[in-house]
Amino acid sequence: MGKILDEGLVYEILSVVGEIPEGRVATYGQIARLIGRDKNSRLVGKVLSMSEYYGQYPCHRVVNHAGRLVPGWREQKSLLESEGVTMKNESHVDLKKHQWDC
Repeated sequence: MGKILDEGLVYEILSVVGEIPEGRVATYGQIARLIGRDKNSRLVGKVLSMSEYYGQYPCHRVVNHAGRLVPGWREQKSLLESEGVTMKNESHVDLKKHQWDC
């Protein structure tokens, strides 16, 4: 895959993810902005895809800019719904109601 990710950056991203409140979601871009890397939403996604190696984080609370769930991660929808998050349709969270206001 090329570059090895800087562990400080990994934990910076994961610490923001750890602060997303139950019943709320954040976007990859929102997290990138919060760590001062506005154009690195894909980096956020990469880190989250490997988060299991760094501990337990509520990565299910992160969606794309349109509220779309991660394709192929079936548990994400049920985890969010168990926290009271409502869906606009089968694969999109209602961001107007549930986006984290940070």
